[in-house]
Amino acid sequence: MFWCEYPRDVVRVHGPDAASYLQSQVSQDLRPLGVGQSAWTFILQPTGKVDVLARVWRVGKEAFVLDTDAGFGEEMTARLNRFRIRVKAEIEPLAWRCIAVRGTDGPDGGAVPDGAVVAWGAGYDLLGEAPAAPADVPPGNADDLHAARVDAVWPAMGSEIVPGEVIPAETGITAVAVSYTKGCYPGQELVERMDSRGAAPPRLLQRVVGDDGVA
Repeated sequence: MFWCEYPRDVVRVHGPDAASYLQSQVSQDLRPLGVGQSAWTFILQPTGKVDVLARVWRVGKEAFVLDTDAGFGEEMTARLNRFRIRVKAEIEPLAWRCIAVRGTDGPDGGAVPDGAVVAWGAGYDLLGEAPAAPADVPPGNADDLHAARVDAVWPAMGSEIVPGEVIPAETGITAVAVSYTKGCYPGQELVERMDSRGAAPPRLLQRVVGDDGVA
């Protein structure tokens, strides 16, 4: 069990049309999300290839926070702005931090604390301007977080997910990042076609080799 900084790029989408616009652009169904709830989603190209894997956090009736792996925030913002025509919603970057807590479902194995967002693996993430690390959890480092991610078989932007080269079905996480009943969004046709075939394509996995050359 440990906590460490988790580099993320964060944007805020807010305005009267924020909910309807995001609903029309992402692979996840955002309608069930209440204020304070979050979910994983893909933001796709019209061809169905992945632009970014992101997390969506509803922070108000007309406000959402989206975050993705560090270095891909500009890609996410550009894609969201691409179809934002006559839409009453603003997209702005946030200088927020993320703290990942892994190795537990919550403090002392209990519930996830208030203000936490959905995370991969066993644990939770704290996202905000100045999130406080849990006092009763020892610190870890980037290597610990990477090992936890590999154990969770969770894809990362830039390594397993290269923008414009990967389809959702290859990531292995469509069960938590895709809704097959929500309606239309860019890239939906390919996603639905792959699902209807019933056969998954090869899954992308990262091969980790130690200093001794053993995988």
